[in-house]
Amino acid sequence: MKSEAKSVDEYLLNVPAERLDALNRIRELCVQNLPGYEESMVYKMPSYKRKNDVEVAFASQKQNICIYILKHEVMLNNKDRLKGINHGKGCIRFPNPSKIDYDLLTDLFKESFKSSAKIC
Repeated sequence: MKSEAKSVDEYLLNVPAERLDALNRIRELCVQNLPGYEESMVYKMPSYKRKNDVEVAFASQKQNICIYILKHEVMLNNKDRLKGINHGKGCIRFPNPSKIDYDLLTDLFKESFKSSAKIC
C-alpha cells in the first residue's frame, strides 16, 4: 500500500480492515520492545529509528504484511526460526495476518534493540 500518511495513526486508518488488528499488534510490539526509538513515517511506512537510522519498519503491501529488520545480523542470528517463512535479507512477508508469529517478531525487535550492528 503506497501511503501519503503523515503519521502512523493516519497510515493505520487506511489499511484494509482484515489487516488492522495485526498491524496494530505489530505497532504495539515495536513500541514495547524498541524503547527510545522515534516512531515516524519513513519511505511511506511506519518506521522506528534510533540515532536517525531506521532499524525496524512495517507495511501493508498488496499481497503481504511486511516487517523490515534492517540489522542483517539480527536476521542471520534467527535464520533457523525464519525457515518456512517468506523472507529476504531484511524483510519478512506474511501473506496471511492470522499466521504472523508474534513471538518471533518480539524476539527480533528485542534483538534489534540490543544490537550495535550497523543497518544494511
